[in-house]
Amino acid sequence: MNTASPKTKSEAERMASMTAPAKVNLALHVVGRRADGFHLLESLVAFTDHGDLLEVEDGKEDDFFVSGHYAAHVPIGETNLVTRARDLLRDRFGGAARKPVHLHLEKNLPVASGVGGGSADAAAALRLLVDHWNIDISDAALAKLGLGLGADVPMCLASRPLVARGVGETLEVLQPFPALPLVLVNPNIPLSTPDVFSSLQRRDNSPLPALGVFSDARSTATWLSDARNDLERAASALVPQIADVLGGLKEAGALAARMSGSGATCFGIFSSPQMAARASAGLGAEHPDWFVLNTETRAAERTHADHARA
Repeated sequence: MNTASPKTKSEAERMASMTAPAKVNLALHVVGRRADGFHLLESLVAFTDHGDLLEVEDGKEDDFFVSGHYAAHVPIGETNLVTRARDLLRDRFGGAARKPVHLHLEKNLPVASGVGGGSADAAAALRLLVDHWNIDISDAALAKLGLGLGADVPMCLASRPLVARGVGETLEVLQPFPALPLVLVNPNIPLSTPDVFSSLQRRDNSPLPALGVFSDARSTATWLSDARNDLERAASALVPQIADVLGGLKEAGALAARMSGSGATCFGIFSSPQMAARASAGLGAEHPDWFVLNTETRAAERTHADHARA
């Protein structure tokens, strides 16, 4: 595993970086399956203010370094979505995209945890490298290109509250949508998405309920009471600790608690940032072996540009 060396001030000034925020499936309904085996989904999705961090700068040759708490769990090589995003842009556009780059990923989110870590990293790589290489491409075309890397990449490129449909390619951006005080908890057990989908007992469930007025945490939690995560039962059969996580969030006062994506990360929505901070501190102290993150989702008005810095 490569690790990044410290940068001098002059080097840092030439570097661009972007947060790859955690994706939270507030609701996820499995509504069908295509002939090619891909599942059809309807999902209410939000993104947090915390996640991985990706940096890019010119290099003498291509290299990719990983640091952070979960660095040892990041696959290096052909399966890594950051380097695949780099190579996808290079193959498609050539020219300036052939210039070598140094990429550094600070891996703060658990791997294979249902919060879109790899897809968010790929989306950040696409955004950063499009800017770095001055590639002329629309957001719609970039999303279509990103879909080839994974179904979650288009929504991670948007990084704002939305409803995703199909295999993840049809997006409806929500306006308005509040910032939600949130606690993310993972028992630090990776969970394979294909394994979860393979364990589904039903693949033709009812769609999302009609969207309500999302004005605050309480109204969002009320709407969620009529929605589901159709992967939660299958995931819990594979990782029984998910039930312990959900129970802990509810005992800590969450207005709503549910698993995100294919798990095993779960979230609790709290009535205020203070309540979320108190719950996070308590869960972290009680379960020091768990990943516990006190955060907040991005409100509808904010975009990926708010979290990019050059």
